Amino acid sequence: MVAERIAADADIAPVAALIADPARAAMLTALLDGRALAAGELAGLAGVSPPTASSHLARLLEGGMVDVIAQGRHRYYRLAGPEVAEVLEVLARVGARPEVRSLRQSRQARLLGEARTCYDHLAGRAGVDLLGALKAAGYLAGEESFEVTGRGRRELGGLGVDVDAVRDTRRRFAPGCLDWTERRFHLGGALGAAVTCALMERGWYRRGVVRRVVEVTEKGRKGIAAIYACKELTSHALVTEMR
Repeated sequence: MVAERIAADADIAPVAALIADPARAAMLTALLDGRALAAGELAGLAGVSPPTASSHLARLLEGGMVDVIAQGRHRYYRLAGPEVAEVLEVLARVGARPEVRSLRQSRQARLLGEARTCYDHLAGRAGVDLLGALKAAGYLAGEESFEVTGRGRRELGGLGVDVDAVRDTRRRFAPGCLDWTERRFHLGGALGAAVTCALMERGWYRRGVVRRVVEVTEKGRKGIAAIYACKELTSHALVTEMR
């Protein structure tokens, strides 16, 4: 019997089949930090040979899951966009956690839980704490998706985030992204990416030695504490305090 679909139904089976292969899933997960990687790097991370990796990447490219960037003779692959990252994060929330078999894996799991990138925005405990600080200070209003308040527009501008420019992008503005380790929301979307980028440039966070891991700096800890306490500060005073 042939399955009958409503005309507007999306055909999710081909996408699910692309992700379902363990090697392709490993490659996609490796790309979740937003950076582009060469096929050889992805082969090593997925535990397959370079020819096998090239075959998998061709299928992911054809299926719209990854993009390719050519630089001279080299080709680098990255996720096709934030929508792909969102799908992978949702699957991470419902999937079983892999068994930790070594001290190294235990350390990696702990670091990923503390602070990591979710494609291009901050996740883990640090991401949840950042969203909590922005809400507590009155920068953002909302529960599962967020809007910037008048205060938030001023203060985020002081931190280097042009809220109007962010809003003009085609991406969702400021949705809550349910964190797969914390089971609470961190700030996603175009605003989450812009805030993370601004705070990385300010030196609050830096890339860690483990893939996807982000380290919160001492400057960042003080900055988050200042946001929690900044209800009566102007953006100039806030920026001055965090320098």
